Amino acid sequence: MNVPQKVIDLVEVFDRDINHYKSYNYNETQLRREFLDPFFIALGWDVNNESGTFDAYKDVIHEDAIKIGSATKAPDYSFRVGGNRRFFVEAKKPAVSIQNNPESAYQLRRYGWSAKLPLSILTDFEEFAVYDCRIKPLRGDRASTARTMYFTYQDYVSKWKSISEMFSRDAVWKGSLDRYADSKKLKRGTAEVDDDFLKEIEHWRVILARNIALRNKHLTQRQLNEVIQKTI
Repeated sequence: MNVPQKVIDLVEVFDRDINHYKSYNYNETQLRREFLDPFFIALGWDVNNESGTFDAYKDVIHEDAIKIGSATKAPDYSFRVGGNRRFFVEAKKPAVSIQNNPESAYQLRRYGWSAKLPLSILTDFEEFAVYDCRIKPLRGDRASTARTMYFTYQDYVSKWKSISEMFSRDAVWKGSLDRYADSKKLKRGTAEVDDDFLKEIEHWRVILARNIALRNKHLTQRQLNEVIQKTI
Protein backbone atom coordinates (compact mmCIF):
# COMPACT_ATOMS: atom_id res chain seq x y z
CA MET A 1 0.00 0.00 0.00
CA ASN A 2 1.42 3.37 -1.04
CA VAL A 3 2.16 5.78 1.78
CA PRO A 4 0.67 9.25 1.09
CA GLN A 5 3.35 11.84 0.38
CA LYS A 6 1.76 14.05 3.03
CA VAL A 7 2.56 11.48 5.73
CA ILE A 8 6.16 11.19 4.55
CA ASP A 9 6.43 14.98 4.66
CA LEU A 10 4.96 15.16 8.16
CA VAL A 11 7.47 12.61 9.44
CA GLU A 12 10.36 14.52 7.88
CA VAL A 13 9.20 17.87 9.28
CA PHE A 14 8.75 16.44 12.77
CA ASP A 15 12.11 14.71 12.70
CA ARG A 16 13.93 17.80 11.45
CA ASP A 17 12.84 19.97 14.39
CA ILE A 18 11.95 17.37 17.02
CA ASN A 19 13.52 19.30 19.92
CA HIS A 20 11.19 22.23 19.24
CA TYR A 21 8.10 20.02 19.03
CA LYS A 22 9.01 18.22 22.27
CA SER A 23 9.50 21.47 24.19
CA TYR A 24 6.80 22.64 26.57
CA ASN A 25 6.36 25.76 24.41
CA TYR A 26 4.78 23.65 21.69
CA ASN A 27 1.17 23.06 22.69
CA GLU A 28 -1.55 20.56 21.88
CA THR A 29 -3.54 22.94 19.64
CA GLN A 30 -0.50 23.47 17.43
CA LEU A 31 0.09 19.73 17.29
CA ARG A 32 -3.47 19.02 16.21
CA ARG A 33 -3.49 21.62 13.46
CA GLU A 34 0.00 20.97 12.10
CA PHE A 35 0.28 17.18 12.44
CA LEU A 36 -2.79 15.27 13.57
CA ASP A 37 -5.37 16.93 11.32
CA PRO A 38 -3.34 16.27 8.16
CA PHE A 39 -2.43 12.76 9.36
CA PHE A 40 -6.07 11.72 9.61
CA ILE A 41 -6.94 13.56 6.42
CA ALA A 42 -4.34 11.31 4.77
CA LEU A 43 -6.36 8.37 6.15
CA GLY A 44 -9.37 9.66 4.22
CA TRP A 45 -11.30 11.43 6.99
CA ASP A 46 -13.02 14.76 6.33
CA VAL A 47 -11.47 16.30 9.44
CA ASN A 48 -12.47 19.88 8.62
CA ASN A 49 -15.89 19.03 7.16
CA GLU A 50 -14.94 20.40 3.78
CA SER A 51 -17.94 18.56 2.33
CA GLY A 52 -20.30 20.76 4.36
CA THR A 53 -22.10 17.78 5.91
CA PHE A 54 -24.76 18.42 8.57
CA ASP A 55 -23.51 18.09 12.15
CA ALA A 56 -25.33 14.80 12.73
CA TYR A 57 -23.39 13.10 9.93
CA LYS A 58 -19.96 14.72 10.04
CA ASP A 59 -17.00 12.38 9.77
CA VAL A 60 -15.24 14.00 12.69
CA ILE A 61 -16.48 15.87 15.75
CA HIS A 62 -13.86 17.96 17.52
CA GLU A 63 -14.14 17.88 21.31
CA ASP A 64 -17.20 15.68 21.29
CA ALA A 65 -19.29 15.66 24.50
CA ILE A 66 -19.47 12.39 26.43
CA LYS A 67 -20.96 11.75 29.85
CA ILE A 68 -18.66 10.04 32.36
CA GLY A 69 -20.36 9.69 35.72
CA SER A 70 -21.77 13.11 36.58
CA ALA A 71 -19.23 14.97 34.45
CA THR A 72 -19.22 15.82 30.75
CA LYS A 73 -15.86 15.22 29.05
CA ALA A 74 -14.60 16.10 25.58
CA PRO A 75 -12.34 13.72 23.63
CA ASP A 76 -10.27 15.69 21.14
CA TYR A 77 -11.59 13.81 18.11
CA SER A 78 -14.59 11.56 17.63
CA PHE A 79 -14.51 9.65 14.33
CA ARG A 80 -17.92 8.56 13.10
CA VAL A 81 -19.70 6.48 10.50
CA GLY A 82 -23.26 7.47 9.62
CA GLY A 83 -23.42 9.64 12.72
CA ASN A 84 -22.29 6.82 15.04
CA ARG A 85 -19.04 7.01 16.99
CA ARG A 86 -16.46 4.45 15.91
CA PHE A 87 -13.29 5.54 17.72
CA PHE A 88 -11.85 8.43 19.71
CA VAL A 89 -8.47 10.08 19.36
CA GLU A 90 -7.04 11.87 22.38
CA ALA A 91 -4.13 14.20 21.62
CA LYS A 92 -1.24 15.14 23.89
CA LYS A 93 1.62 17.50 23.19
CA PRO A 94 4.88 15.71 22.35
CA ALA A 95 6.41 16.74 25.69
CA VAL A 96 4.16 14.05 27.24
CA SER A 97 5.44 10.46 27.16
CA ILE A 98 2.63 8.40 25.66
CA GLN A 99 4.46 5.14 26.24
CA ASN A 100 4.88 5.65 29.98
CA ASN A 101 2.12 8.04 31.10
CA PRO A 102 -0.65 6.10 32.87
CA GLU A 103 -2.92 9.13 33.37
CA SER A 104 -3.16 9.82 29.65
CA ALA A 105 -3.96 6.18 28.93
CA TYR A 106 -6.56 6.07 31.71
CA GLN A 107 -8.24 9.22 30.35
CA LEU A 108 -8.57 7.81 26.84
CA ARG A 109 -9.72 4.40 28.05
CA ARG A 110 -12.46 5.97 30.18
CA TYR A 111 -13.75 7.79 27.12
CA GLY A 112 -13.79 4.63 25.02
CA TRP A 113 -15.19 2.45 27.83
CA SER A 114 -18.07 4.87 28.50
CA ALA A 115 -18.94 5.09 24.78
CA LYS A 116 -18.63 1.29 24.33
CA LEU A 117 -16.00 1.58 21.60
CA PRO A 118 -13.69 -1.36 20.86
CA LEU A 119 -10.60 0.71 20.10
CA SER A 120 -9.36 4.28 20.49
CA ILE A 121 -6.08 6.10 19.91
CA LEU A 122 -3.79 8.13 22.16
CA THR A 123 -1.18 10.13 20.25
CA ASP A 124 1.20 13.08 20.29
CA PHE A 125 2.29 12.30 16.72
CA GLU A 126 5.71 11.29 18.05
CA GLU A 127 3.97 8.24 19.53
CA PHE A 128 0.81 6.43 18.50
CA ALA A 129 -0.86 4.02 20.95
CA VAL A 130 -4.04 2.01 20.38
CA TYR A 131 -6.10 0.73 23.33
CA ASP A 132 -8.76 -1.94 23.65
CA CYS A 133 -11.46 0.09 25.40
CA ARG A 134 -13.64 -2.90 26.22
CA ILE A 135 -11.35 -3.61 29.18
CA LYS A 136 -12.52 -1.62 32.19
CA PRO A 137 -10.03 1.15 33.05
CA LEU A 138 -8.90 1.33 36.66
CA ARG A 139 -6.84 3.99 38.39
CA GLY A 140 -3.43 2.53 38.98
CA ASP A 141 -3.36 0.67 35.67
CA ARG A 142 -0.04 0.89 33.89
CA ALA A 143 0.20 2.83 30.64
CA SER A 144 0.61 -0.51 28.84
CA THR A 145 -2.62 -2.02 30.21
CA ALA A 146 -5.05 -2.83 27.35
CA ARG A 147 -2.64 -1.37 24.79
CA THR A 148 -2.81 -3.35 21.55
CA MET A 149 -0.50 -1.36 19.26
CA TYR A 150 2.34 1.07 19.77
CA PHE A 151 4.28 2.97 17.08
CA THR A 152 6.54 5.99 16.95
CA TYR A 153 6.53 8.53 14.12
CA GLN A 154 9.54 6.72 12.65
CA ASP A 155 7.29 3.67 12.08
CA TYR A 156 4.51 5.45 10.19
CA VAL A 157 5.90 4.73 6.75
CA SER A 158 6.70 1.06 7.37
CA LYS A 159 3.50 0.46 9.38
CA TRP A 160 1.17 2.51 7.19
CA LYS A 161 -0.56 -0.57 5.82
CA SER A 162 -1.49 -1.76 9.35
CA ILE A 163 -2.67 1.70 10.41
CA SER A 164 -4.69 2.23 7.25
CA GLU A 165 -6.32 -1.21 7.30
CA MET A 166 -7.68 -0.49 10.78
CA PHE A 167 -8.29 3.26 10.95
CA SER A 168 -8.69 4.68 7.44
CA ARG A 169 -12.15 5.97 6.61
CA ASP A 170 -12.68 3.28 3.97
CA ALA A 171 -11.58 0.50 6.34
CA VAL A 172 -13.82 1.68 9.19
CA TRP A 173 -16.79 2.05 6.84
CA LYS A 174 -16.17 -1.53 5.70
CA GLY A 175 -16.20 -2.82 9.28
CA SER A 176 -12.55 -3.05 10.36
CA LEU A 177 -13.34 -2.20 13.99
CA ASP A 178 -16.29 -4.59 14.10
CA ARG A 179 -14.09 -7.38 12.78
CA TYR A 180 -11.51 -6.57 15.44
CA ALA A 181 -14.13 -6.77 18.18
CA ASP A 182 -15.43 -10.09 16.83
CA SER A 183 -11.99 -11.64 16.45
CA LYS A 184 -10.45 -10.52 19.75
CA LYS A 185 -12.16 -12.14 22.69
CA LEU A 186 -11.91 -10.35 26.02
CA LYS A 187 -9.43 -11.92 28.38
CA ARG A 188 -10.65 -13.85 31.37
CA GLY A 189 -11.34 -11.53 34.29
CA THR A 190 -12.44 -8.57 32.16
CA ALA A 191 -15.96 -7.34 31.63
CA GLU A 192 -17.78 -5.17 29.14
CA VAL A 193 -19.59 -2.07 30.33
CA ASP A 194 -23.11 -3.62 30.38
CA ASP A 195 -22.03 -6.62 32.45
CA ASP A 196 -20.13 -4.42 34.85
CA PHE A 197 -23.06 -2.01 35.22
CA LEU A 198 -25.48 -4.85 35.96
CA LYS A 199 -23.19 -6.11 38.72
CA GLU A 200 -23.05 -2.60 40.17
CA ILE A 201 -26.85 -2.32 40.18
CA GLU A 202 -27.12 -5.66 41.96
CA HIS A 203 -24.69 -4.37 44.59
CA TRP A 204 -26.86 -1.26 45.06
CA ARG A 205 -29.92 -3.49 45.43
CA VAL A 206 -28.37 -5.41 48.33
CA ILE A 207 -27.28 -2.24 50.15
CA LEU A 208 -30.70 -0.60 49.71
CA ALA A 209 -32.54 -3.70 50.87
CA ARG A 210 -30.59 -3.83 54.12
CA ASN A 211 -30.99 -0.12 54.90
CA ILE A 212 -34.66 0.20 53.94
CA ALA A 213 -35.66 -3.01 55.78
CA LEU A 214 -33.82 -1.87 58.91
CA ARG A 215 -35.71 1.44 59.00
CA ASN A 216 -39.09 0.19 57.75
CA LYS A 217 -39.81 -3.08 59.49
CA HIS A 218 -43.52 -2.89 58.66
CA LEU A 219 -42.89 -3.40 54.90
CA THR A 220 -43.69 -6.78 53.36
CA GLN A 221 -41.14 -8.44 51.08
CA ARG A 222 -43.17 -7.40 48.04
CA GLN A 223 -43.40 -3.78 49.21
CA LEU A 224 -39.67 -3.76 49.97
CA ASN A 225 -38.85 -5.00 46.46
CA GLU A 226 -41.10 -2.32 44.91
CA VAL A 227 -39.42 0.45 46.92
CA ILE A 228 -35.94 -0.77 45.96
CA GLN A 229 -36.86 -0.98 42.30
CA LYS A 230 -38.33 2.53 42.26
CA THR A 231 -35.29 3.93 44.08
CA ILE A 232 -32.87 2.35 41.60
